This record gives sequence, structure tokens and C-alpha cells, in this order.
Amino acid sequence: MSLSILVLFLVIMLMGVPIAVSMGVAAGIVLWLFDLPLSVLAQRMVNALDSTPLLAVPMFIFAAALFNASGITRHLFDLVRLLVGRIRGGLGHVSVLTSLIFSGMSGAALADIGALGGTQMRLMREQGYRPEFAAGITMAAATIGPIFPPSIPLIIFASAAEVSAVKLLLAGVVPGLIITVLLMAQIAIMARRQNLPRDTIVSSLRIIGRQAVVAFPALCAPLVLIGGLVSGLFGPTEVAGVTVLYALFLGFVVYRQLTVRAVMEAARETVHATASVLFIVGAAALFAWVLTIDQVPMLATRFLLGLSSSPFVLLMIVNVLLLVVGMFMESIAAILILAPILTPALLAAGVDPVQLGVVVVLNLMIGLLTPPVGMSLYMVSIMARMPLHRVIAGALPFFIPLLLSLLVVTLVPAVSLWLPGLFVQ
Repeated sequence: MSLSILVLFLVIMLMGVPIAVSMGVAAGIVLWLFDLPLSVLAQRMVNALDSTPLLAVPMFIFAAALFNASGITRHLFDLVRLLVGRIRGGLGHVSVLTSLIFSGMSGAALADIGALGGTQMRLMREQGYRPEFAAGITMAAATIGPIFPPSIPLIIFASAAEVSAVKLLLAGVVPGLIITVLLMAQIAIMARRQNLPRDTIVSSLRIIGRQAVVAFPALCAPLVLIGGLVSGLFGPTEVAGVTVLYALFLGFVVYRQLTVRAVMEAARETVHATASVLFIVGAAALFAWVLTIDQVPMLATRFLLGLSSSPFVLLMIVNVLLLVVGMFMESIAAILILAPILTPALLAAGVDPVQLGVVVVLNLMIGLLTPPVGMSLYMVSIMARMPLHRVIAGALPFFIPLLLSLLVVTLVPAVSLWLPGLFVQ
């Protein structure tokens, strides 16, 4: 049965059918071929969506759209630009730091690129940066969003692998900071070797202070989110709702740039994005259920443990597997299919599921920068009006810090486990 569904899935996908539809159709055909009740189609898909943690997904998407519509991203970008723009390669550092701050509001790589990418790449080109560099750092910096809380992929992994979503969100804080530091180190090296320009913005303590006052309410958004999680006042779903309310408060009361029409447009964008995500969730749950009843997770566990009983060796094998999968499969679909298969084997080897979640998500976010299916590549190519091969060339230097970050998260469990262990019992 498992071989049938995998072959059908690959054949249908190679015909150009979207991945979610391919999974659903393949699962439906297998159910019919093996005389299983077709009522399972609706039952499994609906049950997969009946999940409290998944309620956080549309709310975080909505909050990111509201922050963008309120002009908050511009205030954050201007402050970071004043602080670090004047150093050599400054706009590259601005891109990374702004993505780190905005990731505390959005939780998705493509949302970061959509909100910040156009402005960043335009400014870099105007100040003499190579278009390839601008495209590459924009994509690389956006990988911080799905790691640093709130992370939509981590929430989805928690739902698929039945892991604490709060622990997983907190587990992304230190890895997110490591990615930030290593990306900035790579920019500093490239700035020296390539003589990258400094920002032309005029900066002084008075100007920085004034902009800091303007941006302070926006800077508090990630602090409210992480503080709520750490204190135990909110779970991931509650903190998503609080983030939406905070975005509305900033937009209407503090910055007064949000309009009812903008809220309706943000809601419309949220419905479209959420429908796509949750359709993938439902189809992947059905696909994974067919694999489960055919005991694929048990077979995968025996196979992997037969290769090695070392958790580090198995994690390295999983890294290679996921880096390849990320080249060909959409990240959310990959999480939902592979999490139930890989988690039992890695747990049996002694890998903490929280560390595994961060490893899986980071692998697949790197996959957003790899052809042929890397969505960040196509999005930046369209926004920058650059041929895809030039966008790929711009991304290549930034694989070094991203893969180093992955290696650190893989080999040092404390990087992922320290903060959740400190605050969540």
C-alpha cells in the first residue's frame, strides 16, 4: 500500500498537479484500490484541522499583515538602519537585524520577504550593492522568521509530532540568534573582501533617539510574545490572539495609519494564505495516515536504528535526507509527511523531540533557497526582476552560515533545549 501511494503521489506531482492535491488524490485512489472506506477521506482531513495549536496559524498570519499595513515594518527598518547602516556592508546587517525583529511578529519566511524584501533590495541597488548580494541576503535573512518565535512551521511540527508547541517555540530563540550572528559575520567578511559600501543615511544620537521613541511600541511586540510564552501566561494560541490585538492597538491608536479597509484587506490575505496552509495540512494528514496504517513509521524506525543507534549519526542522516527533500517539496507538506515517520525512530535513539523539531524546520527553511522548488528563490526573482540563475548565485555564499547554524543545532542539543528547560516544566 505504501509503495502504491508513493508512486501515485510522484506520478501525479510530476504531471504538474499541486503537491497538496497530489497527496489527497493519491491517498483517495489507494483507499479505493484497497477497498477501504472512502468516508475516511473527509474524516481524517477534518480531524487533522481540529487542533487548538493550529488556531495560532491564521492569527499569526493576520498579525503579520496588520503590522505591515500599519507601517510598523518601516519604523523598525529605519531604526535599525540608523544604528548599523553606517558600517561597511551596513544594509546587509540591516536586512538581517530587521528580519530578526520582524520574525517576532510574522513567523514565516515568505512573509518577511514580502514585507521587507522590496525595500531592502531597492536601497542596496541604489547604494551600489550587487543585485545578487541584495537578493541573497534578503532570502538568507528570511530563514530566521520560521525559527524565531512565533514560528508557523514549528507550530505545525508540534501538531504533527504531538510535541509541546510552547517548548518548540521557545526552542527557536537561541538558534534564531545564532543564525543572525553567523549571517552578520558572513556579511562582515564579504564587506571587507568586496569593499561593500556604507549606508548614506545621516545619523546622530538625537536622530536615533527620536526614531527609537517612534519604533519602541513596535519593538515591544516580540517582547510581549516571548514574555507571554516564558511566563506561562499564554499558550501559542492565546499569544497569537494577543499579538493580533496588539497589532490593532498599534495601528489604530499609536501610529494611526491603520484603516478599516486595510484591516479587511489583511483579513482577505489571511483567509487566502490560511486556506492554502490548512488544505496542505488536511491532505498531508490523510497521506500520512495511509502510510501509518501500512506501518511505515515502524519500518522506518527499524531501518534507521539498523544503520546506527547514535543520535548524532541519525540526526546527520536526517539532515541529508531533509536537505534533499527541501529541494523538491513544499516545507509544510514535508513536515506533515515526515514528522510522524521520523519522530519515533529518533525518539528511540534518544533524540529529544524538541531538538528534532528545530532541526527539521531549519533544514526545510534552507530548502527554500535551493532549486528547483525553493519558494524564496522564485519570490525574490519576481520582486527583484532578476533571472533565477542570478538569484541562485546570490544565495550561494549564505549557505555557509546557514549550514554552520544547522550543524551547531544538530551537534549541541542544549542550543535548542536550554531555554524550554529553563521555563517550561
